[in-house]
Parts: sequence; C-alpha cells; structure tokens
Amino acid sequence: MRLLLTSGGVTNPSIHAALARLLGRPVAESHALVVPTAQWGHPMCGPPSVRGLVAAEPDWRHLTGLGWASLGVLELTALPSVGRDRWVPWVEAADVLLVDGGDATYLAHWMRESGLADLLPGLGDTVWVGVSAGSMVMTPRVGEYFVEWQGAEDDRGLGVVDFSIFPHLDLFPTNTLAHAERWAAGLGNPAYVIDEQTAITVVDGDVEVVSEGEWHRFEAGTAQPDPPRSRS
Repeated sequence: MRLLLTSGGVTNPSIHAALARLLGRPVAESHALVVPTAQWGHPMCGPPSVRGLVAAEPDWRHLTGLGWASLGVLELTALPSVGRDRWVPWVEAADVLLVDGGDATYLAHWMRESGLADLLPGLGDTVWVGVSAGSMVMTPRVGEYFVEWQGAEDDRGLGVVDFSIFPHLDLFPTNTLAHAERWAAGLGNPAYVIDEQTAITVVDGDVEVVSEGEWHRFEAGTAQPDPPRSRS
C-alpha cells in the first residue's frame, strides 16, 4: 500500500503532485472510497461533519472534493455485519482510500474489528490518503495527548510505519511546537510534527516529506526537534 499521510489533506500543488505520482493517474480518473469512521470516536465530530465529508462540501475540498472519478463510502463499523465476501471486492476495486480524521484509537479499533487492517498488506497498488487521525492510525503510537475516545484501552495505532505524527501544527492553541515536544518525549519512537501544508509519503518503506509549510522530526525518546524545516 502507498501512503500519503497528511494533516489537512491535499492542500497545495506539491501534495497534489505527490498524490498523482502515487496514483499513477490523474485524480479525475481515480476511484475513491471515503472512510468517515474516525469521526464517530471524537466528541467534536458527528452527523453534520460526516455529512459534509461524504457530500464533498467546501470544507472537505482538500479530500473528498478533489474531483474523483467516483466517490463511495466505506463505513468500517458496518463491515462485520455485511460480510467479507461483499466488502473486500469494494476495497480491492478502489484506487484510493480517503481516511478522515477524528479519533485515531477509535479508527484503529474498527480497522481491526472490521478486518480492514488484515487486508492492508495485500493492497499493494492502493493509495491511502490520511487526514489527521486517518494518518495517525498508521503509526505505532498516537500519544495519550490525542486520545479522545472513552473506550480506548491504550494509545496504540496499527504500526504500519515506525514513526508517530503530531498534526495541525499551529492550527489550534493546543497544537504548538511546545506541546509537540512534550508529546514526543514520551513516545519511544521517532515522530514528525506537520502543519496543514505538509504530507509524508511512504512507499515500500521509503519515507519522504512533501511540504510547502513547516515540519519537524523528533528522534526516539527526545523532546528536541531537528532544526525547523519548510518548503522541502
């Protein structure tokens, strides 16, 4: 599987070009499934925000509103009752999974419960576009700082990549670099801090940062980031 891990979606030409490279075709020729599941686990989300996502309303122009050839909905909480023989072909036929934000631990839970997590290794050519929690779910740990779901037993993600992600740098008062330093110090694995103009691509284990904004990398167990980076 090819990963495009973002904070705010496909927000600038550099990230859009990276998406096109991962897809191997234009967005307008690519068939997408959107996964809204993480929203149900976060207290700030609910029916209006899920509606906006799946209807590709203006606030979601950087994800579902990019002009896909087709756009379907894959709700993970429904999959166990549907049966693998029905939903696995839907996933395998998609060019890209658009996985929105919310609570990453809730999303990780339903990826395991639904069976989608087990399917990921076989989706070699499929592109995963994550936004916020949709990116963080692929990491070893989310960090307790970002756990909002009351049913979470811990802060584990799926561990598809070996680094954690702190999204929305400077977008909210609680997402400053100082907050990220405290978050990273307790993780025990490398981490990236990214703003809305930054994405991370992962293909066959190769990691690349695509940015028109600001990002930082923390080594495992440290609270000191590398020097600030931008437009790389």
